[in-house]
Formats: sequence, structure tokens, C-alpha cells
Amino acid sequence: MSRTDSIRAMLYRGRDEIEERIERGIEENRKADFTLEITDSSGAPLKGVRVEAVQEEHDFLHGANLFMLDQFETPEKNQKYRELFADCFNAATVPIYWNTLEPEQGKPRFGADSPFSYRRPPIDPCLEFCESHGITPKAHCLNYDHFSPDWVKKEPVPEIKRLLVKRFRELAERYADRIPCWEVINEMLCWNGVTPLYEEPDVIEWSFRTAERFFPGNELMINEAWAFMRKSRCGFSTNTCNPYYMLVERSLKNGARIDSVGVQFHMFYPESREEDYAAISYDLKHHLAVLDRLATLGKPLEITEITIPAYHDTPEDRDLQAEILKYFTRAWFSHPAMEGMIYWNVPDGYAYNAKPGDMRAGENYFRGGLTDFSLEPKPAYLVLRDLFKKEWHTEAASETDENGAAVFRGFYGRYRVSVNGEIKTVVFRRGGSKKQTVIL
Repeated sequence: MSRTDSIRAMLYRGRDEIEERIERGIEENRKADFTLEITDSSGAPLKGVRVEAVQEEHDFLHGANLFMLDQFETPEKNQKYRELFADCFNAATVPIYWNTLEPEQGKPRFGADSPFSYRRPPIDPCLEFCESHGITPKAHCLNYDHFSPDWVKKEPVPEIKRLLVKRFRELAERYADRIPCWEVINEMLCWNGVTPLYEEPDVIEWSFRTAERFFPGNELMINEAWAFMRKSRCGFSTNTCNPYYMLVERSLKNGARIDSVGVQFHMFYPESREEDYAAISYDLKHHLAVLDRLATLGKPLEITEITIPAYHDTPEDRDLQAEILKYFTRAWFSHPAMEGMIYWNVPDGYAYNAKPGDMRAGENYFRGGLTDFSLEPKPAYLVLRDLFKKEWHTEAASETDENGAAVFRGFYGRYRVSVNGEIKTVVFRRGGSKKQTVIL
């Protein structure tokens, strides 16, 4: 059996049941019947006029990390990356890792004239790019122990907290009104322990209390990698013994203002053991059950970091990567608790812990990007772009009734409305009003 056949056999277990859930979920959770009330300037309804509504953007966030903005070796690649990003995504993860944002104490890299740091563009240019293209930025991450600066690592806990308070304050003063969502703490179940702060029993609660102090009007997110494990020593991950579930539940009970729960989906396993890991990782029924469990916490969910490996630069492996990504994207889009998804690396060959173009080292090994090293789109990129711009896209036309109302069914998002040659913009948010008035 070929690699493709083997992975597909695992991927599509219980497919009929899952497909029915996906289709129903998309229809119930991402679409609604909308009403446009067309009136003149005095408020009188206009009946019998033709109304056209064309969706311009989704309410559901779909993006990638923006770590390679203006980071390439040629101006041509930098420009191509900008175009590819803007053409596919409406959300972006902006790097605020402490060790590269402030490598020298008291000299943060905020502006475009900051010293170069690979895969860590300064914040200002990232936000300028996002704002010029209507892309929603998210900050990653306020307190991430593994990427603490060298000048912090050996400090005692009280001093680390003092320095973090200063960091939170400075970031809030400069960016709280431009970045709506902030990941507060990251990977508590993973590889941290660089500083003694992460050994403190209340580090999560302290981090969220501090974030709430400086970001009272922002969305505050927790993020984690190990959520989809099949079984841990304390039980199955689909029940309340899921370690991440217990971590968040405890923190909420202790008063942490966690607004949303981020879950990573990096398929970082060696090709030699792919089938062993895929038997768990690509079990979509199990995957959805974990999301269902996390959703009982009552908080929105986001798939915050996604990597689907291709391993080799072959048509077969590229197509399989796209097929896996499409199946999971459809499932995430259908889930009632999900508010967004972030793919991780856009290009191959520019991933973490490797030199550009060295496909044997670090995360480059997985070839998990959406484009190749030259920034030519892979099938996975086209899948994401076409799902959100073609398959999940609404265009509607009708005439208003005697009450000046035009009704259509579509996806939640921003629409361009055309009436009698006039163009207006309306937005239908999930959880918001399904009726909008257009005044001519």
C-alpha cells in the first residue's frame, strides 16, 4: 500500500458520519438568513428595487503567521509574499517573542528601522501591512517562557514579574487599540522551564490577571500544543481528564479571565513514524470529540498553529497535504465553538530552527508550507484560498418587497451591497443582528 493510500485509509475512517456533521455544521453555524432593509434618507422603505449583495470577507478568521514579512533575500520575494498573504488570508499572527522583540534590555524592536531578526519582523510594519489589507492581527505571545531574553533567564521570580509587567504595559500602551487578540501564555504542557517563573503554581492566573490589567478591552487567549493526544496517564483526551481541559478549567475557577482557548495542530512527526502518529492525529472523529470537550468550557476555540507535512517535493505528497488540510479545514469551519484557524508557515524552507533553504534541518524537514521555496503556491494554498473565496462565498440578488426588505441566505461576513448604482457596506457577525438597514 502506498503512503497516500495508507494515510487516506486512516483519514477517512467514519467518513459518512463525519461528512454529515460537517455539512450540517457549516449550514447551521456559518450561514444565516439575512435581511437588508432599503430606505430613502427620510426612512421610507423603497419597494421593488433591485439589490445585489456580494461577500467581500468572512466573519470566520483564517490566516497564517506573518513571520516572513520583508524577510526574504530579494525584493521580488518580499513583494510576492505580501501578495500571496493578502490574497488568501483575513488574519495574521504577529510575533512579539520577548527574546527577539527586546534582545537588548530597554531597546525594543518596534519600528521598521529596527535591527534585522530572521522570522521576527518588527511589529509596526506588520500592523501597517494588516491594516492596509483589512487583515486582523493577533499577538503571539505575551509570556512565553521558552523565548525569554538571556538577560531575564537568571533573574529571581519577583524581578521577572516586574519585567513582565513593564513589557505588558509598554505593549498595551503602544498596540492595545490595534491588536484585538493577545495570546497571554503558551505551551504550559510542553518544553518550558527556562525561567523559575514557570515553576510557580499560579503562573497562568498571574499572567492573565496582569494581562487583564493592561488589556481590559482585548480578547485574551491561552494557547497549547498537547490537546489531541489519544490517551494520557490520567485518561482519554476526549473526557474531563484531558490535561489541557483540566489546566484551563482550573485557571478559570481561580479567576483567570481567559476569553478564548487556542489549540495547536502541528503534525511534527518523522516520516518513518508517520503511520503511527497519523493513526491518532488524523482520526477526525477523535479530533472533533476533543474540540467538543474543550467547548464545554464555554469559551470560543481557535486552531492557532497548523502544520500539515508533505515531506517531499512531489505531486503526490503535495496533493495529499492539500487533501488532509481541506478535510480538517472543513471540520474546523463547521464546529460551533470555532472562531478561527491559523496556518503556520506560508513558504517551505523558511521554518523555525533551520537556515533558509536547508530542507534537512529543523521544521523545514516537514515541508509543511503552503508554497514552495520560490513562493509558488502548492495545492494546499489553493485549497484554503478557494474554500474561503469560492466554495464558501455568497452572491445574491433580489428585489425589495413592499416593506423595502430583501432577504437572502449567506455566510457571515462583510458584504458590498449595490442598490440603484449606489454602493454600501454591511457586516453580518455571528451572534449579531441578521438585519441591516441601508439608507440611500
